[in-house]
Amino acid sequence: MIRPVQQSDFDFIYKLYMHPEVNPYLLYEHMDKESFAPIFAELLRDGVLYVFSEQGEDIGMCKLIRLKHRTSHIAYLGGVAIDPAKAGKGYAHAMFSEIIALGQSMQLARIELSASVENLRAIRLYEKCGFEREGILRRYTYLRSEDRYLDEVLMSYLY
Repeated sequence: MIRPVQQSDFDFIYKLYMHPEVNPYLLYEHMDKESFAPIFAELLRDGVLYVFSEQGEDIGMCKLIRLKHRTSHIAYLGGVAIDPAKAGKGYAHAMFSEIIALGQSMQLARIELSASVENLRAIRLYEKCGFEREGILRRYTYLRSEDRYLDEVLMSYLY
């Protein structure tokens, strides 16, 4: 089940964003809970953050951000993560099925995402879920903690 995040999800979301295996591939640098709280509040207010759970257990998360005006048929998918302790058990495929169904219920024509070219596991997953590569975004992400840029592959799912 995929559902909008609630205030009570703060600890789960924080732990997932800051997990050492997950954090390098997501938007926010590592930070303490106090620093993350206003970011979480903004995501909660904007209604773009979702939790994926199975049988009452929180397993993953994502952001689905609808674009506006002439691009209102598109949503950007970001912050995609599965709890590393649950990896390799088919949860990611299940979560993507629900993300795609959510996009369909929103009457989207396109979902787009970007992934580090180094994150081959994620790219393979996205392709298995129906996303196609569209190009490379050069020097797209800056990892301040490592003082380096990452190229990202732009991918999309079309309905």
